[in-house]
Parts: sequence; structure tokens; C-alpha cells
Amino acid sequence: MRTHRRTRRATARTGVALLAAVLLAGCGLLSSEPQPSATTDGRPAGASPTPTPSAAQNSPTAPRLPAALTSQRLDWKRCTTPRGGNARGAQWRCARVDVPLDYAEPAGETLSISLIRKEARDRGRRIGSLLFNFGGPGGSGVATLPRAAGQYETLNSRYDLVSFDPRGVAASSGVRCRSDGEQEQAHRTVDLTPDTAAEERAFIADAADFGAGCERRSGEVLPHVGTSNAARDLDLIRQALGDDKLSYLGFSYGTELGGTYAHLFPHHVGRTVLDAVVDPTADGVGHARNQTRGFQRALENYLKDRGQDPRAGSERIARLLARIDRSPLPTGSGRELTESLAITGIVTPLYSPSSWPELTAALDEAENNGTGDELLRLADSYNGRDAQGRYDTQSHSQRAISCADSASRPSLDEARALVPEFRRLSPVFGPFLAWDTAGWCAEWPVEGEHETPETSAPGAGPILVVGTTGDPATPYEGAGRMADELGEGVGVLVTNKGEGHGAYGSNGCVTSTIDDYFLAGKVPADGKVCG
Repeated sequence: MRTHRRTRRATARTGVALLAAVLLAGCGLLSSEPQPSATTDGRPAGASPTPTPSAAQNSPTAPRLPAALTSQRLDWKRCTTPRGGNARGAQWRCARVDVPLDYAEPAGETLSISLIRKEARDRGRRIGSLLFNFGGPGGSGVATLPRAAGQYETLNSRYDLVSFDPRGVAASSGVRCRSDGEQEQAHRTVDLTPDTAAEERAFIADAADFGAGCERRSGEVLPHVGTSNAARDLDLIRQALGDDKLSYLGFSYGTELGGTYAHLFPHHVGRTVLDAVVDPTADGVGHARNQTRGFQRALENYLKDRGQDPRAGSERIARLLARIDRSPLPTGSGRELTESLAITGIVTPLYSPSSWPELTAALDEAENNGTGDELLRLADSYNGRDAQGRYDTQSHSQRAISCADSASRPSLDEARALVPEFRRLSPVFGPFLAWDTAGWCAEWPVEGEHETPETSAPGAGPILVVGTTGDPATPYEGAGRMADELGEGVGVLVTNKGEGHGAYGSNGCVTSTIDDYFLAGKVPADGKVCG
């Protein structure tokens, strides 16, 4: 559930619920709407057993890249049909760009990053390329952008729409850690809210086994998949696209990537929007605490919308989960709905109010019929499982990138000590997220880069930072902290007073504000509120 945490999938929602199978955290409020200003951003036209991140990842300065990388020209070709997916239309073209495996050794081995593009319709008034990251970490931009492109028709008038699979994701040397059978076994047998010493041992052993599987199958790339390296790749992509500055729209985890890019390359920042913002000041436990509050807030808003008392409704759902923990629910497929899968199924519809009726139907089935088909269907969607029992690998990439980034490694004892506090914050989600702090990167074979990412960007142009007050996955307060961290004159806070994970495409005021910024360079007043 959290922004790069285990209940997985942090692919941010893009206007409509492009993701019923995603993950992250949220919260907030603000006041009246100031008048917008008309300033512009000045954008010109046109592997050892315990590997550690390289020095290049930890400093804005890095060895100079060879001309073979910085002078690449992209060879755009008709996209191939992805395995198990649909053919992309004739307007889409795909290409690849080479990047260093290790930026500390830029003349060494390279990775190939997969890109996808839809050209601007008005070629005579084209502004440049607009790069998207839809969240995760671990989300495939190559797969997501064609499905989401209808939301960006206005921007596509003057921008080429471009996205990519970040390093370690899907077609860009995607990390793989387990087989489908191994994932199915873990979902069926591992209790993610352990109640006994035996369950605790099985929980932490499974977490360690996941990391060992990543090292066995993807050990060469595992030390190099962190966000700072992905940000450096963004700058090589910018150069290969022929843009003087990077125009960028990042959702959810994409906001962390965008903030990291702004820190490393402030003078290459063009028009940039960060929507559904990850709190850059929170460490691993802080993210879990934020998401506990955010998902509980969204659940209470859902219950209020259904005319139910939020406290009583939350306690009722917590009792249902306790019953499922003792006796999993049967389903028509022959699989059982465990407590861990039920929590995942409850989380999934909270990403968008349009999915709340699905949660109502699923809870009604579980409470009144004693079966778990609907909650299991929602959990499968979130976990990337298809009807044939095949899993995608987003959860593998998500975990690998998160653990390469975060130095936080709480012990089992430390996680256990968090449970009472987290349960007070949320009787439904608190225990899961407390235990997850220990299980996420347990015995991970790569050291994490930092406690919190660096996102200060002195010298960058104005960056729009959009927070939604009812965002369950990336609580609203994180947007204000990101705006502060970017620095005075850089971070421009825009508040969406509403529900859901992400605002562009779901709130007309926010959407028009962002469109005006990208297309005409109009920067709103810091603190603008859309209600």
C-alpha cells in the first residue's frame, strides 16, 4: 500500500482510475483560492554479496559521460505487441536509449531503456517532449501511456507524449525475483500480520527469501536500480529527445523521481508537475505511518459517504479481518481469501471514489455470505495476477527500487513495537503497515542509499506540486513538504480539495491549471486551491 511499499503497486492513477491495481499513501486540507499569476518558467523553445550504491548516486557531480551516450539519436520504429497485451496504434512509436549500468563507470557496461512516443498533433506549434512517470516504483510507462493517453489530448496538441520503463522495470532489464508458483505460495501461506512466534519467523524468512531470489535472478542490475540513477537516465533521455530542458509530469512515486531529478539537474528543469506527492521528508517508518493515516482517512470518508459511523464501521471491518485470519473465506475458484489478501482487496477501491461501490459489494459478500470472491478479485488486480495465475513483475521492481533507495532496515522487534501505535491510527491497516516496515527490505542484498531523498533544487524554475486532501496513498501533507523542500520560488503548491489518488483529469480546476502551465507557461499563485 504505501508509496513504494509491499501491498504493492504504486502506479498512480491518471485522472480516471487507470489503476485499480496500484499502491501508495495520503492526507490534508487548506483554504481560499488566490488569484493566479502570469509568470512563466523561462523555458526556451524547442555485484558483490552486499553491493553499495556508487558515489555517483550520492552526489550531483559525477564522471563525465562519453559522447557515445550523450549524442545518441533515437531510432523510432513501430512498436511490437507486448506479450499478453494489445497492439499499439499506428500513432505510437518505440525506441531505446543506452545508459550506463553504473554512473560511476560511465564508459563501462550499459543498459537499454525502453521508450514510447506519440507525436504532437500541431507540429508547427510543437513545444517539445513531455515525459511521464505514472508511479510505482516499478510501473511500466511503455505499457501505461497508450492506455492513459486519452487524458492528455489537450497536452498532445503541442507536446510529444513520451514515457519509458525505468531501469529495472519491464522492458528495461526488469527485475525478477520469483516464479508465479512461488508468488502464489507466499500469498497463500504467509501471514503479513503475524500473531505468533512461528508466524513471525515465517514472515521474515519469506521476506529474506524474496531478496535472495532477486539477487539470484537479477543480481547484476540490483545495486543500480535506485531513483537517483533513474533520474540520471531521465537526463540522458532528455538529451536524446533533443530538448534543452525536461518537461515532466510525474504521479505518485513519479513525484519522488521528479524531485530527485530537480535536485541533480536544476538548470535542466523545464515545466514540471508533481501530482499525488510522496513526502520527501519521511523515512521508511514515516511513510508507513503516513499511509496508515491516509488509508484510514479514505476508509472513513468512504464510510461517511455510505451513511455509516466511521469509527464503528472501521471496527466492524477490523473484526471481519480477525475472523478471516482465524478462518479464511472460501471462493468459487477453490482458492481461499486470507486476511492478507482481504486487506489488499479493501485497499484497492480506496484509490478512487468511483471504485467505492466495488468495496461495498465486496464487504457485503464477505460479511453476509461468508465468501471472498470479490475481495479476492480486487486483491488479484492489485497484485498483478491474471485469471491463469500468472503474475506481472511490478512488485519485484517496486521492492528492488525501494530497497536500493531506502537505508531503513527496521528489525522484527522494532516493527512489533510499532503495532500498538499503528493500530490506534487504523485498526484496519495499522498492523499490516507496522509489520511491513520490517518485512519489506529484510536482509536485502543491496544497501540503501539514504534515509530520505534529497529534493532541494535551487536555480530550478517553478515546479507545480499538486496535493489532494483525501488522497489515501500519498497523504496531502506530503505535497506541502515537497514544495518546501524544492525551495522558495521553486515549489508551487496547488491543493485539490477532494478524494482519490491524483488530481489531473479528475478535477477540472486542477486539470486546466496544469494545462495552462504546460501550454502557456502560466504559473499559478503558490497556495492555489481547487475545490
